[in-house]
Amino acid sequence: MKPPIPLAEAQAQLLALALPLAIEEVAVIDALGRYLAEPLVAARTQPAAALSAMDGYALAGPDLAGPWRVIGESAAGHPFAGSVGAGEAVRISTGALMPAGTDTVLLQEDAARDRDRLTLTGEPLRSGRHVRHAGFDFRQGAMLLEAGTRVTPAVVALAFASGHARISVRRKVRLAILDSGDELASDPSRCAPHQIPASNGVMLAAMAAGIPCSIDRIGPVADDHAALAAALAAAEGADIIVTSGGASVGDHDLIRPALEQWGAEIAFWRVALKPGKPLLVARRGGQLILGLPGNPVSSYVTAFLFMLPLMRALAGAGQPLPREMIAPLATALPPVGKRLELLRARWDGASIAPIDEQDSSALRALSASDALIIRPIDGAAIEAGTAVPFYCLENGGIA
Repeated sequence: MKPPIPLAEAQAQLLALALPLAIEEVAVIDALGRYLAEPLVAARTQPAAALSAMDGYALAGPDLAGPWRVIGESAAGHPFAGSVGAGEAVRISTGALMPAGTDTVLLQEDAARDRDRLTLTGEPLRSGRHVRHAGFDFRQGAMLLEAGTRVTPAVVALAFASGHARISVRRKVRLAILDSGDELASDPSRCAPHQIPASNGVMLAAMAAGIPCSIDRIGPVADDHAALAAALAAAEGADIIVTSGGASVGDHDLIRPALEQWGAEIAFWRVALKPGKPLLVARRGGQLILGLPGNPVSSYVTAFLFMLPLMRALAGAGQPLPREMIAPLATALPPVGKRLELLRARWDGASIAPIDEQDSSALRALSASDALIIRPIDGAAIEAGTAVPFYCLENGGIA
């Protein structure tokens, strides 16, 4: 039996199998949470002309000492029609078009007005103040965002403001989640003493929901070759099949032989990771299969490190892996063995502390965690205050 492979190598092998999905064009608002399939290039200049950045009065430089005569108003969406000369001013609101001949805005709090007569009451003016010039944000033809960028609400606004009602993204991932095990009960309110609720399936579906996708939940499936074959056949149309349980080496762990009988090719099996060692990755044609461990924490951790990055890679993400962060330890930690360890932890923004309970079946401890401390293989004991790498569990680790 081959030894478990390191985490980074396993992730690299998995992502090498991931071919981005087909491109489709969708309305900008419908692209939220997906990834740009093409660079976002500005189709217009923003702003298209000089605008006021503040409420006040538009003036013509170099006449910036005053007094001035107010000759009209420029409001957002309702520009002043004429031009402005020396000794003249136009009342202007934030976002309004600068009238012809003006290049400076006098703030309303720095001015006094008596009918049409305007005087300066504040500091001396400098030419060009409080004006957003044409192209201040971007110009037509500018490359705004690279392909692979996640579409956030701010990206939605940028795409629309840059002249795009529709943008190109990868189609949604089709995900099938298969719970397997004779001990699983689909109804948590009707669970016999020899059973446990099938919580992994709902957990994995909830994790995947952060990435636009379609999810087909299958099971619980009995520990039986025929039942597993039928479940795999039901997932024929999925891009990714994720199984939970049955991927280890026990007498009732049937996922690997079922996949091989189904025609899947095993890419690798077992990762030097704690929790989550019995991870299996396979491929059948264009489908990719992840066999996750059955213990809920192991299933969660391997989904975080493998399922979510794989989904993001298929969806066209430029950076599909979770981002490592650094924080000082709140408490000392013992040395590490021959597997990379991920410790459930709480991060308060200043320091990070491991949760007391680290058993791979403890969901209560998992739900109290918002981070995973990363302990390298053969890592030495470390003292409180030492800076350690960790993953933030918010937003799948890519926030």
